[in-house]
Amino acid sequence: MDIDVLLYDGFDEIDGIAPYEVFDYALTYAAEEAAADADDEPEPVGRVRYVTHSARETVTASHGTRVGIDGTLPDPESTDAPDLLVVPGGGWNARDEEASAWAEAQRGDIPRALAAYHDAGVRIATVCTGSMLLATAGITDGRRTITHAGAVEELRESGANVVEARVVDDGDLVTAGGVTSGIDLALYLVELELGETVADRVATVLEHERRGGIARRSDEKPGV
Repeated sequence: MDIDVLLYDGFDEIDGIAPYEVFDYALTYAAEEAAADADDEPEPVGRVRYVTHSARETVTASHGTRVGIDGTLPDPESTDAPDLLVVPGGGWNARDEEASAWAEAQRGDIPRALAAYHDAGVRIATVCTGSMLLATAGITDGRRTITHAGAVEELRESGANVVEARVVDDGDLVTAGGVTSGIDLALYLVELELGETVADRVATVLEHERRGGIARRSDEKPGV
């Protein structure tokens, strides 16, 4: 399970860093479980890293935290492309023209990259107004999705099928509401990919009480 968290100046710290921590713990625990089953030393079962669209060493988040970058987002068809691409939000509702999800939407580079990943069939997960970058690319048109409460109407007006839930699973698109919901999104994806035991262990070490409000495609009635 290889995961890239796509950062940019003005992303919200919790949107990006909290899912990273969940995935980092999960990959460690999954490796330990696999090693115990095989009576062997733990070996990596995946990686999680911070990437940017273009090469740089650091980005500055919305509250001033500087984050070191592990690399650039690869071409979605390359061998080092992630299995999961996570996109945080930040600064959308403030319309920050220099450092925010809004600014990245206006520049267009990240929406184009997301469209290429979507076309390649890579699962994309967004937190908060990260989903507005998907909307800018036209990816959420007619799709079940959610965003921060302050941008819900704008998301709906863009053509998305807004579902009022903390986390919305629409197959290759998994979106979460505001800020802390990124923890629940990450734990949900960990459970899907690495199992309930690993997800529960991560939630325990984070002392996070997992919240409901997850809308799965399997929850829909036939024909919906």
